[in-house]
Amino acid sequence: MRLAALWCGASALVVRQQPTRRRLRIAPRMAVSEIAMPALSSTMTSGRVVSWLVGKGDKVEAGDPVMVVESDKADMEVESFEEGYVAAIVVDEGSDADVGVAVGYLAETAEEAAAFEPGAAPAAAAPAAAAAPAGDAPESVSVTMPALSSTMTSGTIVSWLKNVGDKVEAGDPVMVVESDKADMEVESFDEGYVASILVDEGSEADVGAVVALLAPDEASIAEVAAFGAPGAAAAAPAPAPAPAPAPAAAPAASSSSSGWVATPGATTATPKARKLAKSKNLDLATVAGTGRFGRVTEADVEQALGIAKPKKVELVPAVAGEAAAPLGSVPMTGMQQAIAKNMEATLSVPVFRVTKTVATDAFDALYQKLKPDGVTVSALLAKACAIALVKTPLINAAYGASGTIDYNDHVNVAQAVALDGGLITPTLRDADKLSLTDLSAAWKDLVGKARSGSLKPEEYQTGTFTISNLGMFDVAQFDAILPPGQGAILAIASSKVVPIPMPGAALGVGLQKQMTVTITCDHRIISGADAAAFLKDFAAAVENPQSLV
Repeated sequence: MRLAALWCGASALVVRQQPTRRRLRIAPRMAVSEIAMPALSSTMTSGRVVSWLVGKGDKVEAGDPVMVVESDKADMEVESFEEGYVAAIVVDEGSDADVGVAVGYLAETAEEAAAFEPGAAPAAAAPAAAAAPAGDAPESVSVTMPALSSTMTSGTIVSWLKNVGDKVEAGDPVMVVESDKADMEVESFDEGYVASILVDEGSEADVGAVVALLAPDEASIAEVAAFGAPGAAAAAPAPAPAPAPAPAAAPAASSSSSGWVATPGATTATPKARKLAKSKNLDLATVAGTGRFGRVTEADVEQALGIAKPKKVELVPAVAGEAAAPLGSVPMTGMQQAIAKNMEATLSVPVFRVTKTVATDAFDALYQKLKPDGVTVSALLAKACAIALVKTPLINAAYGASGTIDYNDHVNVAQAVALDGGLITPTLRDADKLSLTDLSAAWKDLVGKARSGSLKPEEYQTGTFTISNLGMFDVAQFDAILPPGQGAILAIASSKVVPIPMPGAALGVGLQKQMTVTITCDHRIISGADAAAFLKDFAAAVENPQSLV
């Protein structure tokens, strides 16, 4: 995400950041928070308000969807990060706004919302411009922490892909960011030279916070770095100050592991490693990285150059049959924090569950027949769900913030995928319209991207229904928690051989493979009869699987 650097008058440089949670004091005893246009993808610079889901005076809880935004990728609901009362809507439906611009305001009380005048907001922000450092500011471009998902409020810089002094072209990846969903490379929207890195690797910054500065040319690097140093930039009009650079001893977690894998063609390395490799004309792509997230370290470069011997690793023998367990408090990753937040949000939703046993002999036989063609069990289950969802569209709907039933015009089946330290739900879009071979190919591609942390937001945020499948773990039955923004989720357990009454068989008993499925539904829009109808249609598709082909 690029946040524009704007000139005010002839001297003061004002950096416009995304004020997702900026609080403005408008009058004594009155405070409002901005509802800002979020960046729903790393390439989004502006968005259009398709519709407002709330009106002036409405009560908003943290996590409530407040508007639908059309970005450069898709139309998505945008949630509020705070609770309050809608004080003003300043960007009408159908109008565009740049990322970070206030499109509405929340007040703490209903009385403050009623008394709020939106015209007062700019006046409150005006003094910030006067607080800019004195003297002529050098021309520069800010590299900011982007919002890589609609729920992301902060991100951790996993690694910098550029160093101070490096030339950056528009489109070049400059850093790897750990968001609440995945680790992703962030590209620059501008060209220039890296003048200053303000947030170190391993440190966290709020969305919109400036994490680095670009100078227009090499001659300006020192001047931009001096002007934009943390001490000099302290008075800059930022909604939330960027975290101070971590102490030198802090990044001691280099031995920790993650599921992140660099984008093909990209090589991540520490600044010292890059400097040494450059001085020796060594191609970093030929060096195997042993650092955190697979980064190339200085020791890796030295080893590749033959100027250092491999270090011996002392292995501590573990007790047979026991795995070393973490001790003490371990910080949660951004993904884990997001999962925790989403799970807590479901506590306010009244849900119910319905369980059904489904025979799988014919389903398993069809899978074995189609397996050589690349068809997967996940694709077969997604297709079965899609067929049932078309017949019971209410299960594919969601509860609207204004008390509506929001029917979806697409059947997008998401399936939970476990990752190291969390999970994500890649989505098979329009699953009802795709063939089994197309679904299987799409699913393999999505899982690969999920493992490498390269899923795009529209590939994991557009599900209208979710499957949680633990069948491969010999699970008899389980309940799944309803994801925010969906009406139902289906939990699928393992298939087991069970005896059943079978006329004509020896002793009147035969064997049949069965699995237990449990659907969790939002009771505000879905009734027990609706859930039972869906399970009936799902079971029919599984037990008579020729309808899937």
